[in-house]
Amino acid sequence: MKIREMATPAILLDMDALERNISNYQNMCDLYDKEMWPMVKTHKSLTIAKMQAEAGASGFLCGTLDECEALCEAGHRNLMYAYPVASAASVKRVIELSRKCNFIIRLDTVEAAEIVDAAAREAGVIIRYTIIVDCGLHRFGVAPDKVEELAARLAAFENLEPMGISTHPGAVYAAEEPGQVPIYVEAETGALAIAAEGMREAGIEPEIISSGSTPTFALSIDDPNIGIYHPGNYVFNDCIQMSNGSAKEEDCALTVLATVISHPSEELFICDAGAKCLGLDQGAHGNSAIVGFGRVIGHPELIVSGLSEEVGKLKVKEGETTALKVGDQIRMIPNHSCSTANLTDHYIAVRGEDVEGTIRVDIRGNRCNWEF
Repeated sequence: MKIREMATPAILLDMDALERNISNYQNMCDLYDKEMWPMVKTHKSLTIAKMQAEAGASGFLCGTLDECEALCEAGHRNLMYAYPVASAASVKRVIELSRKCNFIIRLDTVEAAEIVDAAAREAGVIIRYTIIVDCGLHRFGVAPDKVEELAARLAAFENLEPMGISTHPGAVYAAEEPGQVPIYVEAETGALAIAAEGMREAGIEPEIISSGSTPTFALSIDDPNIGIYHPGNYVFNDCIQMSNGSAKEEDCALTVLATVISHPSEELFICDAGAKCLGLDQGAHGNSAIVGFGRVIGHPELIVSGLSEEVGKLKVKEGETTALKVGDQIRMIPNHSCSTANLTDHYIAVRGEDVEGTIRVDIRGNRCNWEF
């Protein structure tokens, strides 16, 4: 089947771009003797995780416990959960994962550590963890100069095993042009250097120093402290990555296929893909470099100016004209591919204009883990 024969809307995955992205990032890790533990919340697919592992990824960072459990069941042994846990249900799942694989959580408070340690002691297991360091995002984590104090306090918990430190330089998504990215890389690497020294002062040699984001990856890969990298979006890329210089249009593997279904006025067209395909993300920090809700490939004269749930508005830029007409197919690069990926059950795998098949998004959604 050819792409032009497909029903729309559809989420397309360019396999050539996907394979190239996986290979390029893994090769850079190999060149600098670093470990790749990619964040899987971007693709939420066991098939793509297998591709990453086959390319050389030695572990995975997960955004949900569902992802952790699915990867563990698939045989992947090195798994890190990106966030702390505090609810009884989540702690129970963490304990079970710790029995089955080399599982690591992240902590940034004594309170959460107390909860996890108590449950681990009762279950007779040891829970491994890294301390979250805040390198500028101001979401999770402690300031780098507070790591020594927290590390010393957490070391008192007998059923928790310290593995090192982790951070996420997510503040980089405020960068509005490539020249601003090095500022965030400096904050990332500087914070980890201070935090690592603080952990040593607490009497703990960090076995793991991990960090990563797609925009900062290439500029921090030679850092002497970081040993494990966690980029996620790199497999697909998107408009946000293009805005910060991490990707070009040809690197964007995930696109939305749509058909123009209406032309209500001279400057306005309507397509059959809306917020349920593209998502409403315009940058995690309201980035002014992001215009509209996606990019129409081959049509720089158009702006995806608005989205309803099932349809999108395509506006012709002032002073420009377009050859677009009702019945035309278009492909759009989403602003944030992670959002688009989370809105579908499968990707349509394509090479050139040929459709190869489908790839399931099989670790999306929430598992029912209650007993009735």
